[in-house]
Amino acid sequence: MLKKLLLIPVIAAVLGATACALQVRTDANAALIHACHSFDWAGSFRGNTSLRTTIANPLNESRLRAAIAGHLQSMGVTQATAAGKADCLVGYGIGANNVAFGGPYPGWGWGWGGGWRGPYWGGYGWYGPDVMRQGIIGVDIYDGVSREPMWHASVDQDLTGAKGPEAERRISTAVQAIFAKYPAG
Repeated sequence: MLKKLLLIPVIAAVLGATACALQVRTDANAALIHACHSFDWAGSFRGNTSLRTTIANPLNESRLRAAIAGHLQSMGVTQATAAGKADCLVGYGIGANNVAFGGPYPGWGWGWGGGWRGPYWGGYGWYGPDVMRQGIIGVDIYDGVSREPMWHASVDQDLTGAKGPEAERRISTAVQAIFAKYPAG
C-alpha cells in the first residue's frame, strides 16, 4: 500500500510535465510555400496608440521580433537590406483571453462540510464552470512578392504578467517550438 501511495506523486509529476509541453498548430499553403532566403517584417504592434484596440507589451513585442529574427538567421534566412526585396514577409502576434469550460455539475470534492452527523472532510456539491487564462503566440509567413499567406503557426503560451528574463524564456521556447514545425523547403 505504501508503494502505491508513493507512486501517486510521481505519476502526477510526470503528467504535469507532459501537460506543460507546448502545443503548436500549423497550416500551410502547399501551392505557394517555398524556401525563404531573406525576410522582412509584415508589420508590428507599434503605431498610433489611440487606434490600438488591444494592450500589448512593447517590450515583449521586441523580444518576440528578436527571437524570430534570431531563429530565422540560425536557419540561414537573412533580413533583407532593401525594402520590397525579401523572399518572405514575417508577421507575428501575442494575445490572451479567458476561456470558460465545463458548467454547473455535481461532484465530490475536498473541503469542510456539515450535516446532521457533524463536520466532515469532503462532500458532495455543485460546482460552476472553470475559467482558464489562454495565451497565444502566432507567426505568419507571407510570399514577399504576392503577399499571399504561405505558412501559419501558433502555440499556446501565456505572457500575461511575464517580464524580463521570464518573458524572454517563454518567448524563446515558443519560437523554438513554432519553427520546429516549419516545413523544410
